[in-house]
Amino acid sequence: MVADLEPTAVGQDPPPLRASSGNGRSSARRPGQTGEAKEKRARRQRKTAGRFAALNSFVDFTMQELSRAESLTWLVLYRDTKPDGTAQTSQADLARRVGVNVGTVKRAVAGLRRRGLLTVVFRGSLRRGPSAYRVHPLPVPPEKGRAGATLLGRISRPEPGAPARPFP
Repeated sequence: MVADLEPTAVGQDPPPLRASSGNGRSSARRPGQTGEAKEKRARRQRKTAGRFAALNSFVDFTMQELSRAESLTWLVLYRDTKPDGTAQTSQADLARRVGVNVGTVKRAVAGLRRRGLLTVVFRGSLRRGPSAYRVHPLPVPPEKGRAGATLLGRISRPEPGAPARPFP
């Protein structure tokens, strides 16, 4: 490429560079390719914006109510979330990456579930493999008709001075 440059007099604009990929072919794109590339980049930016929005809402509104182990467990699971929305990892691996014991991770996962920040999609075991989780940045109300859904509502405590709610 340096050999393609022609000498210019002082004060004159240099000639335009010719793009070359080094293999003899020009690097000019085909006419329809730029629109596809822009669309692909826009989709990727929308996904990234959504991930940052979820992370921002977790940090701004939810994290201050959690313990250190719960916050770090949520962050590790959020980092592991795949495009399908689930994070699949063992509690032993979570404990290693968070820097706590497995029992602490079990309590953290239970606390996150209780608060509606985590849904267990698949409960793993020694023979079945790691558990799969769905991570929520803001508390999600429990679903009706699912086992344990009404129990989640009963565990939450009302604000001080708020009228007591009857059990559903």
